[in-house]
Amino acid sequence: MKLLKYLICLVLLIGVGTSIWIYYPHYQLYQMKKHTVKASQTDNQVSYLTYFKNTKDDTLHHLALGDSIIRGVGAGQSENMVTQFSNLLSGQTHKKIESDNQGINGITSSELNQLVQTGKFDDSIKQADIITINVGGNDIIHAAKGLDLQSVFQTYDELQATFTKNLTDITSRVTKLNPNATVVLLELYNPLSPDNQMYALADKLLPKWNVHIYETSNRLPSSIVIETTKVINGEHLQNLSVDGVHPNLAGYTAISEQMMYQFKHQYRKTAA
Repeated sequence: MKLLKYLICLVLLIGVGTSIWIYYPHYQLYQMKKHTVKASQTDNQVSYLTYFKNTKDDTLHHLALGDSIIRGVGAGQSENMVTQFSNLLSGQTHKKIESDNQGINGITSSELNQLVQTGKFDDSIKQADIITINVGGNDIIHAAKGLDLQSVFQTYDELQATFTKNLTDITSRVTKLNPNATVVLLELYNPLSPDNQMYALADKLLPKWNVHIYETSNRLPSSIVIETTKVINGEHLQNLSVDGVHPNLAGYTAISEQMMYQFKHQYRKTAA
């Protein structure tokens, strides 16, 4: 009987621990986004859009680093979100926006970090007013190939820790080279259909991943995390290209419009 009670307690503890591991990140994300809204309501700050409208420069420089989402795979050459957002920003600020798309198909966070640390993008980083970074999806894709469900759980924390370190290293170098630049990060989205057997698992794991993106952003002088999951998700599958992973024209348009919405409604941190 004592053994049975012990086993029941052990199962309950494991269940509670697993629930916390899976569901607590949802709560964390909610609180982080709620805090962002409150921070945007202070009187002594200006929105990112107003800030860029008021800059003295007639030309703004938008650098984009990352993977195939940055590159624009799934849409035409000038239909990627970098170009689309730059055009939207130009229309709103009445300034010329020079965009520099350095997206590399298939790149992982470790590979991007290596390129950044070697100084490949130093000159572009120093010149940029806005630096958009999207990376991490390929980390998961490469690691998950051939793994079963249990193995995914076992490797997820290690994979996430590596990604977080890489993103921290990348953004640290960016802000060291250019502390005045606005760093734009994107949430990792779930491209799976709700009918897919892995959809529910991905929907539970991705918030845990995205929490670390928000935490990285919060440590930067000027940064926004774009809520990509609002426009690319199981209810908006029409925004995905035929490969079922990358956005199509509608998807990149939706992301660029979400970027502009947040530039209008989120506020730059004031100098300490």
